[in-house]
Amino acid sequence: MAIKKGDKVKIEYKGTLDDGTVFDSSEGRDPLEFEAGFGMVIPGFDKAIIGMKKDEEKDVHIACKDAYGEPNPNMIQEIPRDKLPADQEPKEGMMIGIGLPNGQQLPATITKVTAKAVTMDLNPPLAGKDLNFHLKVVGIN
Repeated sequence: MAIKKGDKVKIEYKGTLDDGTVFDSSEGRDPLEFEAGFGMVIPGFDKAIIGMKKDEEKDVHIACKDAYGEPNPNMIQEIPRDKLPADQEPKEGMMIGIGLPNGQQLPATITKVTAKAVTMDLNPPLAGKDLNFHLKVVGIN
């Protein structure tokens, strides 16, 4: 049985950048479970599994437009230092969570620190990057 839109699937995966850096993997964890074709994962990943069969493995290259997209310059914000928690010294490269009104946390990367302000990039860390995945289907319902 091949995966089609609406199937509940279990996928083991390893995600790498073009330079071979591993950015995510299901190794040592439960497989990723989701409903195929409904946008629960990045578009290129969703497309790649359609038509695969149980126990099938494949390698796919996903262009950034079908992954997290290009970085959005409007997602780079400068925030006054006095708006940040006083118990943490901000440093370039540090990841922090920005609280949203609905209670969710949005990850942000600090890109610049001055005496008065901190510049944060709220783009997904993988925005602008092509991704590679090794996929293995371990379940289809």
